[in-house]
Amino acid sequence: MNALTYAVIAALGNVLGGIAAARGAKLGLRLISMCVAFGAGFMLAVALAEVLPEAFEQGGKSAALYVLVGYLLVHLTQHTATEHFHFGEETHEVTHFAGVSALVGLLLHTFFDGVAIASGFAVSDQLGLLLFLAIVLHKLPEGVTISSLQIAGGTKPFRAVGSAGLLGVATVFGVLLTDSLGFLAVHGLALSAGVTIYVAASNLVPEFQGKSGWVLPLAFFAGAAALFATKLLLEAMGVNAV
Repeated sequence: MNALTYAVIAALGNVLGGIAAARGAKLGLRLISMCVAFGAGFMLAVALAEVLPEAFEQGGKSAALYVLVGYLLVHLTQHTATEHFHFGEETHEVTHFAGVSALVGLLLHTFFDGVAIASGFAVSDQLGLLLFLAIVLHKLPEGVTISSLQIAGGTKPFRAVGSAGLLGVATVFGVLLTDSLGFLAVHGLALSAGVTIYVAASNLVPEFQGKSGWVLPLAFFAGAAALFATKLLLEAMGVNAV
């Protein structure tokens, strides 16, 4: 399969998360909270241990600037220009504008999900698959986030699910644009590293770090450890890093 196919598969996660929120599937939403913690650990490990070294090898010192730009762009769109945003199910009434502004912010983020997948596969199948897995793990929470937020703002459930679908479309568009735009082909990996670090550390971790119990923290550490187990598995399957 190529990067575009993996992006389409990841995009379906947004839709499934949106449907879970629209239907109020409490069991599914509880499982998604576990996915948030596990995915945060996996994403952070991938970004720091795999993506950053490759980005600096490709771009040298200038890669640091693009990592910072990616980080700041997500903060701008999700927590500065957005009225209300947090990952996970929205259980309080919010304004319609909050749902719209959150959608705009998430569209940029999910666009860079596609950039990350395309940039990873451009380096190696192993890096591409690791980034794909990291992205899939937070696609369900993304769908839950936007769907539940828009429903809380008065949007009809089927339109809320449609908004989750738009996030998936943005991911596919990110792959297509990376393949055709020279700037993203060169700097996409560094930008994606900044975006991934922000989403993992500033979006996902705060969603569970204040909750009591050991289950979610253990899921977070398990997610980080899973990166190295996944690398070993991919290498045993003949999927190499070069």
